[in-house]
Amino acid sequence: MSESGTGGGVRGTADEEAGRLSIAYSPCPNDTFVFDAVAHGRVPGAPALDVTFADIDLTNGMAERGEYDVLKVSYAALPWLLDEYALLPCGGALGRGCGPLVLTREASLPGALAGRTVAVPSERSTAYLLFRLWAADQVPGGVGEIVVMPFHEIMPAVRDGKVDAGLVIHEARFTYQNYGLHKLADMGEHWEATTGLPIPLGAIIARRSLGADRLTALAQALRTSVRMAWDDPAASRPYVLAHAQEMDADVADQHIGLYVNEFTADLGEDGYAAVRGLLTRAAAEGLVPPLAPDALRFP
Repeated sequence: MSESGTGGGVRGTADEEAGRLSIAYSPCPNDTFVFDAVAHGRVPGAPALDVTFADIDLTNGMAERGEYDVLKVSYAALPWLLDEYALLPCGGALGRGCGPLVLTREASLPGALAGRTVAVPSERSTAYLLFRLWAADQVPGGVGEIVVMPFHEIMPAVRDGKVDAGLVIHEARFTYQNYGLHKLADMGEHWEATTGLPIPLGAIIARRSLGADRLTALAQALRTSVRMAWDDPAASRPYVLAHAQEMDADVADQHIGLYVNEFTADLGEDGYAAVRGLLTRAAAEGLVPPLAPDALRFP
């Protein structure tokens, strides 16, 4: 394995010829936990990986530009990507009780967001789709201005009054009280209550041009990497903490416990139904292009 930081150009052609794959995923604990074994060559028969770390708002753009062989992206970005990339049936983040939150400085009701300014981490994120679907049901007249900012800046912006509310993701579920903020609503609770399905957050995609055999082998390697991490969590600990961006170790453990679950090992029927449900609803609201009938096929 080789590693680099954020950024990158078009990657993959030369590496494919050598049997290596270029991959971009976030430094978040759930991703480093999932990919630790395969990235470090401990999964027998798995391809060698050249790893780049980048937050998911960046990897969404990398995938749109056709950069990298394998990427972690938002499920919300799939309608723009599935011609060139295939959705892998494992390795991603779906679950229950793990949705994005809307935070405010003062405790209030959802209707109080009408006409207000809301900070969001990306307008092509799954969090944003879930927020828009929630707001359509819960905020008569709709919210006001949407401001895009890096997710780590959102809670300070809400605390300091720069925006009226913030849509937060990741470990913010565990730390927002430290900023004196209040949970206005949980997007995941609304999604689960209205659909009964798990919450689709982050997907793993790979170039269709790798071919069915290599895609199938890659998916199997990721499943094995997940199971190896579960069987021996201590093995991944140095990798997780080295990239946890000064996150408290206990918060990192909570993060892994919430976002790495049975859907990480295999999307299964409920996982695929959740993805289709999200993107079908979002397309009906005009938020994403409609999916082709076979867009989620694998391989």
